[in-house]
Amino acid sequence: MSRSPQSSRAPVIAAVMASMAMVAIEATIVSTAMPQIVSQLGDLHLYSWVFSSFLLTQTAMTVVFGKLADLYGRKPVMLAGIAIFLLGSVLAGFAWSMPAMIVFRLIQGVGAGAIQPVTLTIVADLYPARERGKVQGYLASVWAISAVVGPMVGGFIIHNMSWAWIFWMNVPIGLASAAGFIVYLRETERHARPSIDFGGAALFMAAIAALMMALTFAGDDEVGRASLAAGAFVLCVLFFVLQERRAAEPMISFALWSRRPIAACNGSTLLSGMILMGATTFLPMYVQGVLHRSPVVAGLALTMMMVGWPAGATLAAKSFQRLGLRRILLGGSAFVPLGAALLLFLSPGGSPLIAAFGSLIIGFGMGTSSVSSLVLIQEIVKVDERGSATASNIFSRNLGSTLGATLFGAVLNFGLSHSQVGTAVTSEQLKALLQNQAANLVDSDMIRLVLHQSLHLTFVSIFVIAIFVVALLAFVPAIQIGPEKKMPIEALSPLED
Repeated sequence: MSRSPQSSRAPVIAAVMASMAMVAIEATIVSTAMPQIVSQLGDLHLYSWVFSSFLLTQTAMTVVFGKLADLYGRKPVMLAGIAIFLLGSVLAGFAWSMPAMIVFRLIQGVGAGAIQPVTLTIVADLYPARERGKVQGYLASVWAISAVVGPMVGGFIIHNMSWAWIFWMNVPIGLASAAGFIVYLRETERHARPSIDFGGAALFMAAIAALMMALTFAGDDEVGRASLAAGAFVLCVLFFVLQERRAAEPMISFALWSRRPIAACNGSTLLSGMILMGATTFLPMYVQGVLHRSPVVAGLALTMMMVGWPAGATLAAKSFQRLGLRRILLGGSAFVPLGAALLLFLSPGGSPLIAAFGSLIIGFGMGTSSVSSLVLIQEIVKVDERGSATASNIFSRNLGSTLGATLFGAVLNFGLSHSQVGTAVTSEQLKALLQNQAANLVDSDMIRLVLHQSLHLTFVSIFVIAIFVVALLAFVPAIQIGPEKKMPIEALSPLED
């Protein structure tokens, strides 16, 4: 049953889409503006932390805010998330140094950690499963459009205005979104006084922060710092498990996460997040560096993934009732390794159309399986667990993206330093190749060949992981959704059973 029976669905969905667009466009638009920002603020060595800080707090806070939405309701948590995000945006526009920018991006990430899971939980409250997939398709299109529009808007602002407006443009969007939730979203009044697991929340955030710092340092070959962060992660996890076992209202419900469909879907989502990061990072590099095509062509090849994603989500939405969630999950996910297999056929003399078709098919498979996974998870839990369940799925994708960046980066570096050609490629040579300056180098063909071999190894890794995406979803039992939804006992049992 919906938690918001008196809500006006259309205005609320408009507010949901506005708030999601605000977060979705942030990644691409900031990437466009960062060269100018760092030229003014200095401290180039902190460049990557502008992005890592946002992702760190966003990932860590997703599960926390999902639980708070179950305890206090969607509306207050959503409004708090928008307020925090706008505060970080305003402050980022006034940043006077790179350390200040990183701190303000941390604040933005906290707000995004609330907006992402709670918006999807609100959609689940407002729409029954048979209608929810269609709305999820609309929401997927928000991310697709933001990926395309973000760089263009960023470029316009950089050339005509101060870079601060990259962040300040969020203010009117956020205020309009908040007004929509205040006026149109109705929730049942709560009289209970929930017990908040502050200790568990703090330890969980510390554990995720330590893990992401360890991965970031490992990616930068800072072994000492990575080892210290990894040790801190292990300690935080141990203390977190002890805390959650004795908490009256644990921040992370181990029983919830261990249920077979949720464990399988979240595991598959984590791997999909890794693939998504690998494709978005290295496919444009191949098109530019190996195929010698322009950044525009490389961007178009990647954009095909953003075309396939909403297409898959929309098709899945129309097929839930007729084919069943499990068939959609397995059938849709099968497109992910199919698209990844196409990337294995890329060659120095090949066409970028192969990259585009592979990207399109991967996006289609992810759109189909991601929406199906989310709807399934939301349907098999009680309403007062829906926020936590939704957040668990988003957290898995975000964590997968972080793991993917580190794993595939390591695979690429291994390939570059252990080339079959016999000559290692330096970062300066690779940079020159990607900036179309390699024509001036005598050994440019050799660099292209080494890059091809290294990226091919990366694409092989993506293909292997894509197979496991399908394998994990095979553990999901058949579940009937709708007014007469029925769940087999496997849906209520831990994975190990």
